[in-house]
Amino acid sequence: MIAVNGLKKRFKLTKEAASSNSSRDPRQRDGYFNSVEEVSFTCEGNEVLGLLGPNGAGKTTTLRMLSTALTPDAGSIHIAGHDIIKSPLAGRKAIGFLSGTTGLYGRLTAKENVEYFAKLHGLKGRALKSRCESLYARLDMESFLGKRAEHLSTGMKQKTNIARAVVHEPDVVILDEPTTGLDIMTKQTIIQFIRELKSNKTPVVFSTHHLDEIALLCDRICLIDQGVSCFDGSIEQFKSAGQSEELNDAFLNIINQGRAHV
Repeated sequence: MIAVNGLKKRFKLTKEAASSNSSRDPRQRDGYFNSVEEVSFTCEGNEVLGLLGPNGAGKTTTLRMLSTALTPDAGSIHIAGHDIIKSPLAGRKAIGFLSGTTGLYGRLTAKENVEYFAKLHGLKGRALKSRCESLYARLDMESFLGKRAEHLSTGMKQKTNIARAVVHEPDVVILDEPTTGLDIMTKQTIIQFIRELKSNKTPVVFSTHHLDEIALLCDRICLIDQGVSCFDGSIEQFKSAGQSEELNDAFLNIINQGRAHV
């Protein structure tokens, strides 16, 4: 289970940015940019949670706090029974994290990249071989395992990144826009892989701008706007709050309702 409560994170602005009047974002004040002001959500073991929000809403900052790459200024994060703010090392062992900025080692093959990270997590011998071969099959990677990462296509790189992120069989999986820029076949492979994680009762949180993926995969939605989680609940509750059966319309309505009260 993932339980996030009252997350906050701000960043010091440069003097030039602090004195500029060009920003209309209400989060910029007192010499700081308050990227995340109040974000809370939960995700159970048999659930997939979609993290939604406009560009710049604070989604990636939130996910980076979940991954322990950033330390929150306030709030709590509990993952698989661990308080990962107090015990970030335990959190890193429990989490499989895919970031849009995560790179592969270009001179290593796809296979070498995945197996290198498996070894970092303590896998070896038959356990390493069995786990990796299972992932290669599930993510349809066999045809390019021997290629250097620097020569892989975007879809091949993303499959390799996902295999690397989950090779240690984490308790939870966090994916930042995992299907961006992918062709239909690769996207379908990743969607099926997320479904398999759910069937194995591994909670998944992923950010996306594609509401069709939300409809296909998600049990819950957390919608973030201007650093605040303005919705956290089921798909049906999302439609009800947004007063529409169409997810796109519900999304826009909830955003507009929240901004109207600011």
